[in-house]
Amino acid sequence: MFRPLVLVAALFAASAFAHAQLPEPVAQVLAQNGLPEDALGVLVLKGDAVVLSHQANLPMQPASTMKLVTTLVGLERLGPVFRGRTELRTTGTIEGGVLRGNLILKGGADVDLSSEAIESMLRALRYQGVKRIEGDLVLDRQLFQPARQDAVAPPFDESPEAYYNVIPDALLVNKNMVQVDMRASGKRLALRMQPELDGVSIASSMALVDADCAKWEDGWKLPEAVRGKDGKIRIVLHGTFPKNCNQTYSINVLDRDDYVGRLVRQTWKSLGGRMNGKTVAGVTPPESTLLAEHSARMLPELVRDINKPSDNALARTLFLSMGSLQSDPAKGSVALPAPGEGETTFTRADAAVREWMRNQRIDDTGFVIENGSGLSRIERISPQQMGYLLLAGLRSPWAPEFQASMPIVAMDGTMRRRLHGSAAAGRARLKTGTLRNVTALAGYVPDANGTMCVFVAMVNSEQAGNGKGRAVLDALVDWVARSGGQQAGVVQAAP
Repeated sequence: MFRPLVLVAALFAASAFAHAQLPEPVAQVLAQNGLPEDALGVLVLKGDAVVLSHQANLPMQPASTMKLVTTLVGLERLGPVFRGRTELRTTGTIEGGVLRGNLILKGGADVDLSSEAIESMLRALRYQGVKRIEGDLVLDRQLFQPARQDAVAPPFDESPEAYYNVIPDALLVNKNMVQVDMRASGKRLALRMQPELDGVSIASSMALVDADCAKWEDGWKLPEAVRGKDGKIRIVLHGTFPKNCNQTYSINVLDRDDYVGRLVRQTWKSLGGRMNGKTVAGVTPPESTLLAEHSARMLPELVRDINKPSDNALARTLFLSMGSLQSDPAKGSVALPAPGEGETTFTRADAAVREWMRNQRIDDTGFVIENGSGLSRIERISPQQMGYLLLAGLRSPWAPEFQASMPIVAMDGTMRRRLHGSAAAGRARLKTGTLRNVTALAGYVPDANGTMCVFVAMVNSEQAGNGKGRAVLDALVDWVARSGGQQAGVVQAAP
């Protein structure tokens, strides 16, 4: 494997302090929370100088800090004008208000594809004089279509219906979510759903109980989609719900072909159109004609929406886009050639990330990326790898866009409630990461002199939850923000 001498020298220097003494405030918080020092991995860089290194070369679970890898590499490879695109196409002709041929909805990783976007494209079709469609509705997800394990079993935890567990594909509309409005009196539960879908209704077997409305989720059980012999679908809610309580919740329970197909049909019907034929999965023929299109926002806006609130579905979409799309200044994106034998979209996305890392002289040994979101039990990255990635981010042409995507400490995103009153408040930009056994932070922390420090810290332990790991990392951030000048034990990396 290619390992330039510059990187080897830097790694050697850092490894010399792999078990350097931790700052006293941090060591105290570790001890107070019953966490061993070997549960913590840290790297703090000031330029090329290693300020603090503790188990920095150990591959660890990063949780959602992995999104920094996906977003920085995405910006560098796809560029700031990249955007996904959905196309409405046909192989038929329009004659006397009738589209004679299939109507094709071609997915292009458009993360902003919504009910409103579908209506806009279909309205454009109506403006072309079409009233009736004599053909099938073809859904083209060939760009990428990962298996949706959540349709049959929980992919990650006990809440497969939750938004954070959505597995995206190239034609994801409304993130496949159904918004449910639940309004209970003392005796009755009234339900409404959005968007309206052709042949889909909602019902409940939920029992009304005397309980705190704020804790309504305590009685929530996994909903299901029941298909009748007539082809209609009924979404059924289960569990209990508090009396005299109003709540809104979004769920992912429908098959994605059902969701998109029924949304298109319902929307077309509401526009006064008629549609014959079936809904089928297929591929867009090269000779098809473009009828209408919709484009997502440009990549910097998407990157911000990934990192600030830590959006898993958007991160997964961007990761897979790196394996299927490339930037096109005229159109925003263009599909790569079809994968070769043995290749998949994931394989190409994984290769794209590793190629970028190696070009930045970052050794990818021990690095594991599964979906690019951090919602994974197998993803691994060392603090050292993450630290040098963030250092490359400071030197990137798109550094302003990348930094602007990170939560500002004590102000917004997933850091809005943390470190209020600390030296880092309003100054540091940090991406959070949280799993049952993981707490992580990575980003940029200015020291007391205003010098920007690269900051990476991860706690991997079954005892990391209940705020324990977070307390350790917050103490470390505060220590860096209060420090100034060269720290004791600094290692100067090779130039």
